Amino acid sequence: MADSERVSRSLLDGNAVAAKSLARLGVDKMFGVVGIPVTSLATRAVALGVRFLAFHNEQSAGYAASAYGYLTGRPGVLLTVSGPGCVHGLAGLSNAMANAWPMVLISGSCDQKDFGRGDFQELDQIEATKPFSKLSVKAKDIREIPDCVARVLDCAVSGRPGGCYLDLPSDVLHQEISESEAEKLLDSTAERFGEKEVVLNLGSSVIERAVSLLRTAERPLIVFGKGAAFARAEGELKKLVERTGIPFLPTPMGKGLLPDTHELAATAARSLAIGKCDVALVVGARLNWLLHFGEPPKWSKDVKFILVDVSEEEIELRKPELGIVGDAKRVLELINREIKDDPFCYGNNHPWVEAISKKTKENVAKMEAQLAKDVVPFNFLTPMRIIRDAILALGRPAPVLVSEGANTMDIGRAVLVQTEPRTRLDAGTWGTMGVGLGYCIAAAVAYPDRLVVAVEGDSGFGFSAIEVETLVRYQLPVVVIVFNNGGVYGGDRRSPEEITGPYKDDPAPTSFVPSAGYHTLIEAFGGKGYLVGTPEELKSALSESFSARKPAVINVIIDPYAGAESGRLQHKN
Repeated sequence: MADSERVSRSLLDGNAVAAKSLARLGVDKMFGVVGIPVTSLATRAVALGVRFLAFHNEQSAGYAASAYGYLTGRPGVLLTVSGPGCVHGLAGLSNAMANAWPMVLISGSCDQKDFGRGDFQELDQIEATKPFSKLSVKAKDIREIPDCVARVLDCAVSGRPGGCYLDLPSDVLHQEISESEAEKLLDSTAERFGEKEVVLNLGSSVIERAVSLLRTAERPLIVFGKGAAFARAEGELKKLVERTGIPFLPTPMGKGLLPDTHELAATAARSLAIGKCDVALVVGARLNWLLHFGEPPKWSKDVKFILVDVSEEEIELRKPELGIVGDAKRVLELINREIKDDPFCYGNNHPWVEAISKKTKENVAKMEAQLAKDVVPFNFLTPMRIIRDAILALGRPAPVLVSEGANTMDIGRAVLVQTEPRTRLDAGTWGTMGVGLGYCIAAAVAYPDRLVVAVEGDSGFGFSAIEVETLVRYQLPVVVIVFNNGGVYGGDRRSPEEITGPYKDDPAPTSFVPSAGYHTLIEAFGGKGYLVGTPEELKSALSESFSARKPAVINVIIDPYAGAESGRLQHKN
């Protein structure tokens, strides 16, 4: 039999067609939890060169897929079973939407003929996912699979990135077509959804006005966020800042696009910078709660915003002085080109630059004075300083830092230093807790040449702690540092008057088991655990685990009264 005839007669089921579609369209990593009806899809994808990272929980796998989309610029793909698997996957999908990260959730679903009759794990998954996705589609026939896969992958990265959903009914996964027909469908789909060049149609007057506002400002500020990081805009940002001498302020995950140690970094003078600036160029960051909505009293009532965003709707919502719709990197290229033709620079002696620099030095000195003390039992600052110094000592490439928790994340944001782009992952726009281990796994597979270091509160760690087994199973270079203060914010924070009622002898709602042995959890799976309570013990554990680049958990015992209630909405972190 000729090869062409053999291919023509060979049959592929929906699982194989879906796997081929994903591989043909550039998917090389998938995250998820398999089971009926998608186990075969995962197996077929692996055979085609797609690495499948199998988790214990769809939430953690979804957080991994969302972060992978951010780190690589390509949609992270989450695969789940039907019904409850899909519902658990909504955590990652909604997180992707909130953070504007490209992600695709793919779930199996019940047989179409049995929908509405109480079938196994039955759920209207299209309706369930719609509030959390840019696009939700169902492949109703095997021949629709390639087109549906292409549509969700394309939509996830188009315009403002976000989450998309693909529903694959069980009966469709078991339908069959010839391999030759499948190949024709795949060829046609790949041709229609090939890479498109994005054309930026901006009139020169818009760029000229942006530059004019910056040039004539008395107290300009450049603010950038993870949208600029996603756009790989760090090179153009560096040119802009160093040509103009304008101070800059990154949002938490914008940290590292320019080093935190840069002389024009205004992070340590944040209140002064946003409170007194008269023109703010905001690139790839939304004027949401993280930036106090761009409103008084945190911002001056007279500040003029130049807002650069890929979403026209975002600009219409915020109503800035000047809105520029476009990719952050490309817009900055045009701004830099305009400035190059008629350069200007504020210089170190400019009163505004001097004021920012002075306040930065004062605040850094105050923080360093506190960090210099070795406090035992540990407060948050002593171990955070030791971790900072250990990370900086590694040099380049810098590790990816994952951070979540209340006090742990807030204090870490101020102490830990980012020097390279896209090396910080935290609770993000939605303030999502439980992202830690999923983000760690995503970072480890996206950046295999980098160590991953997670600095977690014990509460944040608890959401996904079982995924340390996943770290060990795949032997990923991840070191998880748990700040163990015995609860949410610490132990029992109640006043005597609050300890009453029939269950007054129960632990406080904020309390965990004191001095829990989190380090032994990873040891149960063959990883390395460390229990530390002194500076010397922590330094030794960091040195050994960083050098080994193997899965490890460092259990850092913190004074349960060292922290404070943190992250309250009115404080905006």
